[in-house]
Amino acid sequence: MAGEDRRQQDDLDARERARTRRRDRDADAQARDLLRPGMGKVFKQIQDAQAKAAKEPVRRDRRA
Repeated sequence: MAGEDRRQQDDLDARERARTRRRDRDADAQARDLLRPGMGKVFKQIQDAQAKAAKEPVRRDRRA
C-alpha cells in the first residue's frame, strides 16, 4: 500500500503535493492541540460537567 501511495504522490505536481501536506498537517493540528500543557485540566472540567449533567433529572414541560 505504501508503494501505491508513493505512485499517487509522484503523479501530482508540486502545488498539489504542497496542498496535500498542508491539508494533512491541518487535520493533525486539532489532535496535537489537545496535547498542550494545561489541556488535561480542561478535559477534567468537561468530564465533571458532563457527569453533573447526567446526575440531574431531565426537566420536562407540563404542557407536553
